Amino acid sequence: MTDKTIFISADHGLSIVYFLQTDVLPTLLESGARVVVLTDDGIRDQIAAKFSQPNLIIEGLRFRQCREYFEKNDHSLQYWMHFLRWMGGSNRINTNAMDGHLRQMAHEASPRGKRLMPLIRGLTYVLRRSRLARQALVNFQRRYTPNIYGDLFEKYQPSLVVASTPGWRWDRYLLREAAARGIPTAAVIVGWDNPSSYRLPGAPVDWITCWSEIQKQELVLGSDWKPERVHVGGIPSYDGYFRGTWKMSREEYFRLHGLDPNRKLLSYACSFVTFSPNFANIRALAELVHQDALAEPTQLLIRLHPNHFQPGSLYEQEANRVRELIRGMPHVHLVEPVPLGGELGYYSGEDMPEKASMMAYSDVFLTVYSTMVVETAIHDRPIVSVCIDEPGGWNTPGKFSLSLQEIGEWPTHLRFRAAGAGRVAYNAEQLKDILNLYLRAPETDSAQRRKFIQDECTFTDGSAGWRTGTFLRSLLERGEA
Repeated sequence: MTDKTIFISADHGLSIVYFLQTDVLPTLLESGARVVVLTDDGIRDQIAAKFSQPNLIIEGLRFRQCREYFEKNDHSLQYWMHFLRWMGGSNRINTNAMDGHLRQMAHEASPRGKRLMPLIRGLTYVLRRSRLARQALVNFQRRYTPNIYGDLFEKYQPSLVVASTPGWRWDRYLLREAAARGIPTAAVIVGWDNPSSYRLPGAPVDWITCWSEIQKQELVLGSDWKPERVHVGGIPSYDGYFRGTWKMSREEYFRLHGLDPNRKLLSYACSFVTFSPNFANIRALAELVHQDALAEPTQLLIRLHPNHFQPGSLYEQEANRVRELIRGMPHVHLVEPVPLGGELGYYSGEDMPEKASMMAYSDVFLTVYSTMVVETAIHDRPIVSVCIDEPGGWNTPGKFSLSLQEIGEWPTHLRFRAAGAGRVAYNAEQLKDILNLYLRAPETDSAQRRKFIQDECTFTDGSAGWRTGTFLRSLLERGEA
């Protein structure tokens, strides 16, 4: 038993699920620890009311103060350090995802940014090949350590600070302050593609826990983590899938969206909208369904991406275009959730029953290589990654577009394809053929899906939350990094 205090940074919807809606929190509290969760100030009271229990305290993450410090203290230097940490991981692992972001930056940068790009590319080249250069960058950034959370450190005297990234987001300031005070720090990997898409830590972090041996190798080889400092604990957020905790009944779910129980359900989760429109994928699917052109009578449920709700954006325009397309298509429906609030956006913990039920009852699930290919494989449903390009991409001056057909070599995308956990469609004809295959024989690729989940999630018995909580508790009780 311990009477120590742990700080947990839950700075987005997925981290709310990871820490507060799994066995991670109960495992920590059962040890006698006091847990202080820091989250978006805009929903602090809402989170406190929903998860209220002894020894759990909710405080604000002070995003406004973080932004002010970032903007007023050598803003350009901090900005480019952040970018170099992102792009500058070792080339000992697949860098294709980072290369896509580098191309985007070169295309969308301001005139001054474009002038700096040769230097940035040169520094990226060096960082990817020199561990000493990477260490120098990580050490240099420590000079930007504000005192945003000083009063909270003094008030609660934490023995451990845990964040949902190793300082890739605003959590870098909290973690830097902890390190400056000599307090041990740890991070968890919330997202499937995080270790391959974001690289160098934004703060000194002593320990990290990840999903699998695959992610551990990405952290060790790509981001210079010491193997003994990387723990494989599985993915707590998926315990509810393995246990069936969140799943509604089929009747309830179909009634929620006005679905026809006599038609097969196709579900499409929009993805990758930052780089490329989803519209061509949606149009091809909607037309196949509306025209009853498949082997079975079907209906389509389209899950919009969080970016589709950004006011005035290209993505919002695409969402409106989708709404217009499906008008008059009675068997095509949209999922449009209500946001949690604050800055945590859409599709947070409130969305888990919706998401779990959509995957569980889909006769075929479709997306563009999103993390939901992993989640759907847990439910053993057929999966299709649809990569039909919209001619010209976004067709907007200054906006970078990347062909969906180019992204298959990105690390997580490559693993999905190599595992044979699903199929990939590059045009409407291929899409139709794959859908008909899965509609006629849904057991196709089932063995590959099960192997894929074992490799990516490690623990498939719903124990990841307990395992991760136990690991964090051991760090708390150890009392030293």
